[in-house]
Amino acid sequence: MRNSAIPVAVIGASGYTGLELLKLLSAHPVFEIVYVATSEGGGDTAALHGALEGVAVLPVEKADAEAVAQKAELAFLALPHKTAMGFAGALRERGVKVVDLSADYRLERKTYEAHYCPHEDPGRLDEAVYGLPEFYREALKGAELVANPGCYPTATLLGLLPFVPYLKAGAPVFVDAKSGVSGAGKKLSETTHFVTINENHFAYNPFKHRHAPEIAEKVRHVTGREVAVRFVPHLLPVTRGMLCDIYVQTEGDFDPLEVLRRRYEKEPFVRVRARPVDIKSVSGTHFCDLFALKEGDTLLISSAIDNLLRGASSQAVANANLLCGLDERTGLPVLAYVP
Repeated sequence: MRNSAIPVAVIGASGYTGLELLKLLSAHPVFEIVYVATSEGGGDTAALHGALEGVAVLPVEKADAEAVAQKAELAFLALPHKTAMGFAGALRERGVKVVDLSADYRLERKTYEAHYCPHEDPGRLDEAVYGLPEFYREALKGAELVANPGCYPTATLLGLLPFVPYLKAGAPVFVDAKSGVSGAGKKLSETTHFVTINENHFAYNPFKHRHAPEIAEKVRHVTGREVAVRFVPHLLPVTRGMLCDIYVQTEGDFDPLEVLRRRYEKEPFVRVRARPVDIKSVSGTHFCDLFALKEGDTLLISSAIDNLLRGASSQAVANANLLCGLDERTGLPVLAYVP
């Protein structure tokens, strides 16, 4: 196992996931940040994020694929969809491994273009490995391009996939999902305005959110089963954290907690709980906490993660660990922000 320093780049460092990447990588025992970039460049990381003053102050460049290739073995792309695929393609042409936090390589081309935009790098879609280690770990170990999952799909899939063999044929999967406001990113909007979200709670894009097809597609890829996903996301008046309650109709007799325990007994970052989960217990960590309860043929699955970490940046670091031959657990946070 390699232990010498591995030079890495963070492209798209100005957002919340970029900040989390800088925090994680600054404390990582093997990865060394050698290049930080935004679309405009200039200044340093402390100017982007005041919390990094005196901790991880690095110059911020204007993103350039050739400059990355000269310095780094691996690049994290914390960029919006469409923008990311341009950088990913240029980096892969230069031999740089890529962990892409956008949606650009997560989906089959037809599905992606139906919900995002025309794909500019379709030839690499088959090269990309979906970055959910609990179900794609072996493929990730030999990958060079990772499609880091979305936060809602991560929480939903980890809860849902173990129960797919028990789903009633033809019955839809209902996902009632709730996220902290940081999931919406830094960009200002009326929805995330303090006056709108404070002391408030509401749904957005019900049944139309573009993470629904990602969930359905990955269920099909992992299990071979087609499922109809009815997905309703909500915003919570909290900074970080995500709770997904999944409701399904099932067939057969089984103990839902035992199903989860059997599937995840060897997984270090999935905790099966005997009582309903909460977001505070996973905030600041790479854990996914799961709970399930069956009443008749109705099954409730609850899944809690930190949307910025397990739903984005710490998952990206876990995937990078696997790409680089490191222990998957290296540098991943385990202590929650409590109380």
